Amino acid sequence: MPVMCTTSCGRRAFLKRPKTGDTLCKECFFLAFETEIHNTIEQGKLFERGSLVAIAASGGKDSTVLAHVMKTLNERYDYGLKLVLLSIDEGISGYRDDSLETVKKNRDDYGMELKILDYEELYGWTMDSIVAKIGKSNNCTFCGVFRRQALDRGAHMMKVACVATGHNADDIAETVLMNILRGDVARLRRCCDIKTGGNSPDSIPRVKPLKYSYEKEIVMYAHFKKLVYFSTECIYAPNAYRGHARAFLKDLEKVRPSAIMDIIHSGEQLSFKTAVKLPTKDVCKQCGFVSSQQPCKACVLLEGLNRGLPKLGIGKRSKANRMIAAQVEGQSLRMNANLVKNDF
Repeated sequence: MPVMCTTSCGRRAFLKRPKTGDTLCKECFFLAFETEIHNTIEQGKLFERGSLVAIAASGGKDSTVLAHVMKTLNERYDYGLKLVLLSIDEGISGYRDDSLETVKKNRDDYGMELKILDYEELYGWTMDSIVAKIGKSNNCTFCGVFRRQALDRGAHMMKVACVATGHNADDIAETVLMNILRGDVARLRRCCDIKTGGNSPDSIPRVKPLKYSYEKEIVMYAHFKKLVYFSTECIYAPNAYRGHARAFLKDLEKVRPSAIMDIIHSGEQLSFKTAVKLPTKDVCKQCGFVSSQQPCKACVLLEGLNRGLPKLGIGKRSKANRMIAAQVEGQSLRMNANLVKNDF
């Protein structure tokens, strides 16, 4: 006997939602998925009418679905937003150059302006050249830090009101687990926020409309809607620390399907004693972008690369200070040696 859609629409069910367990036909699944994102936007008050909003576009499933759904909801509910695409080219041969072709296809399909910034133009380095320098053990640290700042730079160039990112429920739950394992109290407190930044006139907020959307449902939505997206994983991703959290989360989900939402809600309810001192957001004195340290992480990493000390920004600040001191001392010794040599 065929399974019918639980909404009593009279159509046969086509899938079972991983998130709720409901059996739905295609049309009802599309409506439920889009309505949940609309409710997230409304409850979180993510956008103001008439705003210019940049969608962080990588060409992957999350950003492609976000662009499609944002265009759909903007027209359906009359948000009055002007949507544009903002992409970052990290300089990863055989990966990002291909995914950007997908972004350009999305630009044409959705009729949105596209801005592409690349690492080499912004920092003088590509991810390929960084990996050649540092190896594959800490490359995601460089990419993540530079990418976040590159999005800020692009947002300022385009003069947008906010940047919408494709972070989904799985991404946020993984981040909670990672911050717990690392004991990172500051990031653990804010990683579940649906809206970050924007605390100062110089910072542009980021929002996460897909915060409560499961990755599985995003994939199903993209597949059944026949959306064009790039599905190849980054060639440097297998070495990322996030992979361990992702594998653990998938094992939890097999045992308890609600584990993803449980972790997110737990992160949202976290509170700290007033005696706990948390980092405060400020503006980096070197580059002028928002940071919780002086100089910002991006400037420290870039300085390490330019100094020939690629591991300068990896680890605690005291380690970086020791590395700089050792390099300065070495340069001083070499200079003195040259002076002695010239005396003879």
